[in-house]
Amino acid sequence: MLLYNVTFIVEEASASEWLDWMQQVHIPKALATGAFISNKLLRVVDSPNEGITFCSQYTAEHMADYLTFKELQEPALDEELNIRFKDRFVSFRTLMEYIA
Repeated sequence: MLLYNVTFIVEEASASEWLDWMQQVHIPKALATGAFISNKLLRVVDSPNEGITFCSQYTAEHMADYLTFKELQEPALDEELNIRFKDRFVSFRTLMEYIA
C-alpha cells in the first residue's frame, strides 16, 4: 500500500475558503477516480512556514492505481486548484510505501 501526501502551504487569508473547497470539491473528485481507498486531511500544528500548512493524504492499494491517477486525473485537478487559488498557495508531493 502507498501513501500519497500532498502538503499545501496556504496564505492565511485564503485558508478557510481553501479548506472548504478541498473538502467539498477537490478531495471528493480525487476519491471518485477510484485510485484511492481513503483520504485524511490534516493541519500542521507547528509549521515553521508563513500561512497555514495542510496535508492531504491519500491511500492507494497498488502502484498502478497511483500511476494512472498521476497521468490521467491529477493534471486536471491541479489545473482547477491552480486557477481557483492562483498565487495563494504552494504545494509539494511525497509518495511513501507502508512498511508495517
